[in-house]
Amino acid sequence: MTALPGLGTPQTASPELLRSVFRQHAAGVAVITASGARPAGFTATSLTSVAADPPLLSFGVGTGSSSWPAVSAAEYIGVHILGEHQQELAATFARSGADRFGPATSWRTGPEGVPLLDGVLAWLVCRVVARVPAGDHCLVLAQPVVGDPAEPGRPLLYHQGRFNALRD
Repeated sequence: MTALPGLGTPQTASPELLRSVFRQHAAGVAVITASGARPAGFTATSLTSVAADPPLLSFGVGTGSSSWPAVSAAEYIGVHILGEHQQELAATFARSGADRFGPATSWRTGPEGVPLLDGVLAWLVCRVVARVPAGDHCLVLAQPVVGDPAEPGRPLLYHQGRFNALRD
């Protein structure tokens, strides 16, 4: 392909191109949880507000992930917005094979039986309203039913493959 003035040389779309482009996109870090035979959860940077009325949010989850069976069956899920002080928690929920709900993780059972993480900036319990297949992922649409936005602090971000904090 020919270089475009001011835009570089275009590349044909591929999984690596998408990953490379989105490494440039800073995203907030959330942990999604679900109950099941055992609590399940994963770190998500795909959390997005979809609508205000009725309130709806979405996130993507890999259908090959260890959390997918619980998320695919859950009627309710937990959404946790992490603070900049929670890099280790984010890494634990992102790491394959980690004991995510082990002694190092402070959590409790919340409304609708959803596992809720302690010390997060904000949390929601949401009712799953749709699951939309999307390649090797599933896009989950959920409607908040209860939550708490009250913890002070600054959000944890993900950028260039690393967890980061806001800088003034």
